[in-house]
Amino acid sequence: MTGTGTALRRTLGVRDAVVVGLGSMIGAGVFSALGPAARAAGSGLLPGLAAAAVVAYCNAMSSARLAARYPASGGTYVYGRERLGAFWGYLAGWAFVVGKTASCAAMALTVGVYVWPGQPHAAAVAAVVALTAVNYGGIQKSAWLTRVIVAVVLAVLAAVVVACLASGRADAGRLDIGLSSGAGGVLQAAGLLFFAFAGYARIATLGEEVRDPARTIPRAIPLALAITLAVYACVAVAVLALLGPSRLGQATAPLADAVRAAGVPGLVPVVRAGAAVAALGSLLALVLGVSRTTLAMARDGHLPRVLAVVHTRFRVPHRAELAVGAVVAALAAWVDVRGAIGFSSFGVLTYYAVANAAAWTLSTAPRSRVVPAVGLAGCATLAFALPAVSVGVGAGVLAVGAAAYRVRRWRAGHHVT
Repeated sequence: MTGTGTALRRTLGVRDAVVVGLGSMIGAGVFSALGPAARAAGSGLLPGLAAAAVVAYCNAMSSARLAARYPASGGTYVYGRERLGAFWGYLAGWAFVVGKTASCAAMALTVGVYVWPGQPHAAAVAAVVALTAVNYGGIQKSAWLTRVIVAVVLAVLAAVVVACLASGRADAGRLDIGLSSGAGGVLQAAGLLFFAFAGYARIATLGEEVRDPARTIPRAIPLALAITLAVYACVAVAVLALLGPSRLGQATAPLADAVRAAGVPGLVPVVRAGAAVAALGSLLALVLGVSRTTLAMARDGHLPRVLAVVHTRFRVPHRAELAVGAVVAALAAWVDVRGAIGFSSFGVLTYYAVANAAAWTLSTAPRSRVVPAVGLAGCATLAFALPAVSVGVGAGVLAVGAAAYRVRRWRAGHHVT
């Protein structure tokens, strides 16, 4: 049974919100991002991780402050609209929905490759359908499944760290920190690592489904980020100490290569299974985030208003979820977008740049503006440190969105006159 109401149900507590954040951040990225990051930074991998952590911390704090003030679905789309104006909120929402929809399809294909290598597209579509059904049943069901996925992935990562450090083949000398690839390489590695755990805003995006958001969200976001950073640091140190920056940079499956080098080849299938589960968790969190931002934009008429309807029983944006699921399933069925979503990285940094700019307006006190200022500068720096193709495509996608917004406003004004 459906209705025309648009209010979601507040059911998530601090623990559930933290789990959703962990499910978004501790995903497939940790199984794959270390290789490209080491290739970009060389001996500067750990400084790259530290730089990514600083930017992530600033973004998380800005998002937490804004989410406590505006506890509605949509995240930075809402914050930008309320603090900076309709256009900036729209641009953040456009960057998020378009970029993350492609990311959903890419993550679905990642699941397909791990689960059924012979038919990855079929497996990807099945994963999208299954997770859309879970999301349709209510946010609590999604939170429960995310809790299971996070537990499995953390167990696999713990096994990798123990195997590497207990093998007797790890060498602390391989952790020697330097700038063999220059500052540019460190920044590019920071950009790659940043996107491996840039899911803390998922908590804010679900702000309308969180109990006591003014208290819950500011606690859940930094806690989820702190746990994720600790896990990533442990994994990075363990793998780097075993493989060194050169071998790690050449690895296509860094964690699987690390346990094989540690002399525990029997753990390789476990790592591959963990990567599949992690990709599933990332996909679940992505669909949740995109559907809620779609709901917020539909409420304001930037997307078809029919998508703003909330299910009267399950209290979820079921039409937005079904629409997102259908688009993602179609992409995953016909197109291999894993190598063609560089613009998603640029779009996510644009999204957080708007969040920091919005947080800047919350207070005129200089001390309160340090974090959003550092976050805004960090987002801009990492965005333009990305490969030129990613920057070009990302800027093009934003330009298309901006043009669509202007055309829509012109038509609305013309209709009135």
